[in-house]
Amino acid sequence: MARSLTLAVATLLTLLSPSASAAQRVHVLAVAGLSGEPAYRALFESAASTLADSARGRWKVADSSLIVLAEDTQTKRLGAAGRSTKDEIAKAFLSLSRRVAPGDIVVVFLVGHGSGEGADSRVSLPGPDATAADFSAWLSGFAKQSVVFINAASGSGDFIKVLAAPRRVIVTATRTALERNESRFAAPFVRGLTSDEADADKDGRVSVLEAFAYAKKEVARAYETENKLLTEHASISDSVLARSVSFGAQRGTADPRAGPLVAARQELESQVATLRGKKDTMAPAAYEAELERLLFAIAEKTQQIRALRAKP
Repeated sequence: MARSLTLAVATLLTLLSPSASAAQRVHVLAVAGLSGEPAYRALFESAASTLADSARGRWKVADSSLIVLAEDTQTKRLGAAGRSTKDEIAKAFLSLSRRVAPGDIVVVFLVGHGSGEGADSRVSLPGPDATAADFSAWLSGFAKQSVVFINAASGSGDFIKVLAAPRRVIVTATRTALERNESRFAAPFVRGLTSDEADADKDGRVSVLEAFAYAKKEVARAYETENKLLTEHASISDSVLARSVSFGAQRGTADPRAGPLVAARQELESQVATLRGKKDTMAPAAYEAELERLLFAIAEKTQQIRALRAKP
């Protein structure tokens, strides 16, 4: 059974194409935290502005679904809606919660300096800091959406265990809260997610997992080039979901038979998410058998979709 399940997972990861479709809207909250000095401010604002620009232009995110908060709201290129204070972040989550629909994708991007451990892990902000526990509470209103939460701050590793939940991908710049040196993860991750550089399978879209793998490689390369010991190790909470959530140009087909196949695959993916939430209440053999069935069914739908798209 375990061998069959491993084969199913491997098959799925090879064949699964991203599930984001035109029916899924994307909502983005980008937060540039307290910098402490001009050089860091420039780095933080650059990462946030690159993400915001791509959300508007490349992903076609509506202005009402794109919220940028910055340390300095006078920075023209950011077009920040407000300062990156704890109160403004809470208001931003509330605003987005009123716009999202089931199945939408919510991207939360944090960049800055981090400290603390466990639920008290935090990102430095103007005024009171926001903790992992705060973000956990704010995210509770997005149970029916796919949430991609990226904490690109230093010392961010503990955010994963505090925020991990079904339908969420949590990405952190560090593996633990103790990796508190300046992090270089933000820039290459955003570059990978918003350009074609991380598109490993050359399908015109970049998955969260592709962007993550690209950024890890680029960070390691930077340290090696400078002959320095690698002091940050990025982490991700759910590689399967991270593979299925992607961004970029929509890939379509003139064949009308593709629509029902895509819808059927999305339903199967939803069933996988539901099943994973029931894992602790099921017998291991029953859980693995059902997961194997669903993964093979998803892979089969993906093969059928790709076959239609490959036709001239």
